Parts: sequence; structure tokens; C-alpha cells
Amino acid sequence: MADATPLSVHAPDGPPAGGLVVIQEIFGVNDHIEDICRRLASEGWLAVAPHLFHRTGDPKLPYDLTEALPHAEALTRDGIVDDLDAALGHLDEASVPVERRGVVGFCAGGALALVTAAERPVGAAVTFYGGGVMSGRFGFPALVDVAPRLGAPWLGLYGDRDLGIPVDDVEQLRAAAASSGQETEVVRYPDAGHGFNCDRRDSYEPASAADAWQRTLAWFDRHLRQA
Repeated sequence: MADATPLSVHAPDGPPAGGLVVIQEIFGVNDHIEDICRRLASEGWLAVAPHLFHRTGDPKLPYDLTEALPHAEALTRDGIVDDLDAALGHLDEASVPVERRGVVGFCAGGALALVTAAERPVGAAVTFYGGGVMSGRFGFPALVDVAPRLGAPWLGLYGDRDLGIPVDDVEQLRAAAASSGQETEVVRYPDAGHGFNCDRRDSYEPASAADAWQRTLAWFDRHLRQA
């Protein structure tokens, strides 16, 4: 099918513990996102990253907002939903049961990870510095309005020095998520800004990134691997 969603798929050496949809930053499915998928596969997960920018050429972008914004602005809610459903469909084809599938996203993908956990059946979700907390993006509602509808445990990882996501917004998101009735947790890193997990960006903060990664693995182990 001509406009089928391209997927980057990274499988573990043995039978997967479960499946994870990995949602890109605003810079596309680049080397960082591929590396995240490889790292998750090395931990036993089947990692699938949908290429959200495939309708505008599926570029591998540098960390330059002027190059990324035209692709991000071309995204639509319907297109994003189709792409995320394609990734979840791959997990269906791999016979990964719902209770062993999760979603993790970074930057723009972090917001979409939370939305996915509210709108699709998954077993757990993790958000790294997802924006759109108080005002929606890509046609989706604000995260504070989505979070009360979470259908799965959700972990949010944010940096206090993130100029685009104020601490007050993060605290409102914490409260909104807690009202869902799901297990939720928000971790704030005082020395971290936006993109702190990406070792290819100037904003990389190694200590925060290491802690966030271990928390992510533990979250999925507890909620998916042991399901």
C-alpha cells in the first residue's frame, strides 16, 4: 500500500518479553530513536518506531527546529493515529498481547505516548518531556485534559530547566494524571532541560538521562514483563 506507515523494528535475540511502540521526537526517526529501539531490544522488548514524517519525505533531520517545523506542522491527528495504529498492528501480528505492550515517547512523541495510553489499549506508558500540557498539539486536546482518561499506568519524566514546559504545568499534569485511577508517577530533574535524554543534543544531561532510563525499564518490567 503506497502510503503504509514505515516502521523501524528492532527485535530481541530471543522471544520478546513484550512490545513497545517508540514515538519519535519532533526531529523524526533519527539515529537517536533507532538507538533507543536497539537498547530496548537488548532488554528483551520488541521495539517498533512509526515514521510520522513519511508523508513529507521521511527525512533524517538534524537538531534544527527550522528544518523540523515544516514536517511537524504538516502532521494531522488522523495521520498520527493511523501511524500509531500501524505500530500497534505490528505488535498484533507479532502476537504480543495487550497486557504486554507499552508505549514510550520523546518530546512531541512524549505527548503522543500519553494520548495513546488514554485512547488505545496498552499495558503501560512513559513520557519523556512531552509538551502540549496546557494547550493541545496536532489536533489533540491538552494533556491535562487527556490525562484523567488514562487507561494504563503512566510515568512522566520532565526537566525543571525545560523552558517550554514550566514546572507549574508539570505539577498540573501530575494532578490530572493522578485523577485517572491508574498508577501514575511524575519525576522532575532539577538539572535537566528539554531533550535531556538525548546524547546527541547540547541539552543532554547524563545523570538525569541515566536515572530516567532505569526508571523506564523498571516501569515496563513491573507493568508489562510481569503481567
